[in-house]
Amino acid sequence: MTINQLLQKLDTSSPILQATFGLERENLRVTTDGHLAQTAHPSQLGSRNFHPTIQTDFSEQQLELITPIAHSTKEARRLLGAISDVAGRSIDQSECLWPLSMPPQLTEEDIIIARLENEYERHYREGLAKKYGKKLQAISGIHYNMELGKDLVAALFQVSSYHLLKDFKNDLYLKLARNFLRFRWLLTYLYGAAPLAEAGFYSQEYPQPIRSFRNSDYGYVNDENIQVSYTSLEQYVTDIENYVQSGELSAEKEFYSAVRFRGQKHNRAYLEQGITYLEFRCFDLNPFDHLGISQETLDTVHLFLLGLLWLDDVENVDAVLKAAHDLNQKIACSHPLTALPDEADSSAILQAMEGLIQHFELPTYYQTLLDQMREALLHPQLTLSGQLLPHIQQDSLTAFGLEKAEEYHRYAWTAPYALKGYENMELSTQMLLFDAIQKGLNVEILDEKDQFLKLWHGSHVEYVKNGNMTSKDNYVIPLAMANKTVTKKILAAADFPVPAGAEFSSLEEGLAYYPLIKNREIVVKPKSTNFGLGISIFQEPASLEAYHKALEIAFSEDVAVLVEEFIAGTEYRFFVLDGQCQAVLLRVAANVVGDGQHTVRELIAIKNDNPLRGRDHRSPLEIIELGDIELLMLDQQGYGADDILPAGVKVDLRRNSNISTGGDSIDVTDSMHPSYKELAADMAKAMGAWACGVDLIIPDSSAISTKENPNCTCIELNFNPSMYMHTYCAEGPGQSITPKILAKLFPEIDL
Repeated sequence: MTINQLLQKLDTSSPILQATFGLERENLRVTTDGHLAQTAHPSQLGSRNFHPTIQTDFSEQQLELITPIAHSTKEARRLLGAISDVAGRSIDQSECLWPLSMPPQLTEEDIIIARLENEYERHYREGLAKKYGKKLQAISGIHYNMELGKDLVAALFQVSSYHLLKDFKNDLYLKLARNFLRFRWLLTYLYGAAPLAEAGFYSQEYPQPIRSFRNSDYGYVNDENIQVSYTSLEQYVTDIENYVQSGELSAEKEFYSAVRFRGQKHNRAYLEQGITYLEFRCFDLNPFDHLGISQETLDTVHLFLLGLLWLDDVENVDAVLKAAHDLNQKIACSHPLTALPDEADSSAILQAMEGLIQHFELPTYYQTLLDQMREALLHPQLTLSGQLLPHIQQDSLTAFGLEKAEEYHRYAWTAPYALKGYENMELSTQMLLFDAIQKGLNVEILDEKDQFLKLWHGSHVEYVKNGNMTSKDNYVIPLAMANKTVTKKILAAADFPVPAGAEFSSLEEGLAYYPLIKNREIVVKPKSTNFGLGISIFQEPASLEAYHKALEIAFSEDVAVLVEEFIAGTEYRFFVLDGQCQAVLLRVAANVVGDGQHTVRELIAIKNDNPLRGRDHRSPLEIIELGDIELLMLDQQGYGADDILPAGVKVDLRRNSNISTGGDSIDVTDSMHPSYKELAADMAKAMGAWACGVDLIIPDSSAISTKENPNCTCIELNFNPSMYMHTYCAEGPGQSITPKILAKLFPEIDL
């Protein structure tokens, strides 16, 4: 049955761009002097027995980065960016990822076959090494996976004459595969980026530079006797099975083609269960892009693939594909600045893409991509191989490769507290995502704005919100900790020290309480807020005016307010997880120190220039504000925002020392006496909290805390405590919390 002219029959509003995508990227690990790394696969990257996103390809030194399924090319590239970020920061600091498809100078002995536990996979690689040599296996690239959208396929099926969807999809993907092989040469021309082999790579020297060694017969190809027909899916399956049976191929997957059918474990299953998607395997690494493939290339290829469906299928399939292979070989082996040969007629596929754009009224972006393709056809210097030419020095790209490898390595370590591509998420969530990807958990972001994640390993599923809100805490515990009155009552009932105070539900009630506290040091705070919002601290008796203002600030955050006694001492944050204290932090309130030249306002701006400072918990330190609370604090110390602060004079801008309100963080986990850690853990247990931030005021941390004399007061318990501030501190070694969260959630995995 015909599979032609179906796109042309679809309505203009049909979901032509609907598809799912997946990317696979191969990179060699190299040393900073350009030699193949001799180290084992990084132990930080979890187990290769199950890791879904970071594997090794042929060799121990060749990373393979695999994205989950994405519903757009943009999301696929974003996922690749995150996985690449994890990989780049998990390899040894003395190593980087080689950005070129052709490897640096190496010998067979330099290449270590992947040390996999799976005996079959290990023997399979050993067989490839004997048959093809290990060097060819070191060539790397990008694989581009695409499944046409279900609604798009359904619409095409509806206008076809097919009766079974499975048969229709098989023929649709077979047509796409055939046309891809027919016009593969165009992609080789545009995106070939393997113009030379380093000295000694081949046993004989070949003329170079060329467009792409990898995409030529000098790359990883089967013996020329392996000829598989694409006339029908049945013939394709039978041919490969026969080669495996005869021993000419060791396994079905040894058959190398620029396109591969995907979705089933064995080829024969495609006949009964159908092709799910296609894998396009001919993309050289783009060394000018830190991910090896640009967004524009991804979208151009998507347009190209749809254009292949717009075209009619071919007759005399095998003869046409043989001629297309020969043409691809000719173009791949041509000098990068050579124009396309006469037989390379691109008019049909260009017209198909043009027709597609017009018929479906695609955004002008796609017309721009097509125009850029036409421009590159006229000017070979615009192709990737053409752009690489000026970087060849003494018949080598080693210097250029190292320059780019080091550039991308530095980029990976820029803002190491963040996950590239996901910087808009809360920082603790980014850190948890990083660790989950690194250790080999499956990850899905259910709601990005709400910081809601799904993590799973096998059939074990965990949902995590905001980094540490999990099924381990029951529903009522965070509610109890959010209510500071309830928290105090629970702790007091368990004989833990808490500050005395009163609760008010109106401004008038709070003001009426003033005569009782006018001569006392007090704290005014909302009853049910987190992150230190709306808190005012008076270390000396407050005037009625200042007290009035503090009440207004607190009531702006909540419907009820607490007025408590001020407890003298130093405030520490204890992070408790599952009954154990994991970290202790000294938080210094937001402050500036004068230099005798700048105003307080200017000093705040200077301090906010620190790259560790940002907003909305996306950076380890928060931007220091200059609002009502800060101005009130300045006034109490005798300064205004536009006063020049004398050299060496320190003014506090907040009494509360929360990092979320601009404070500084100092890790004191190792120096804090264990008695306080045990006390904090006991308080969390009394609340029934799994993950909990315990804020203690300690007058003298060198004194031991006992049941009879705790030597501290608990001023607050926090649900969903921040984790990043314990890891990336202004001072001290820092403590990694997120890996411990994952280890508790997935005890069956060695994390």
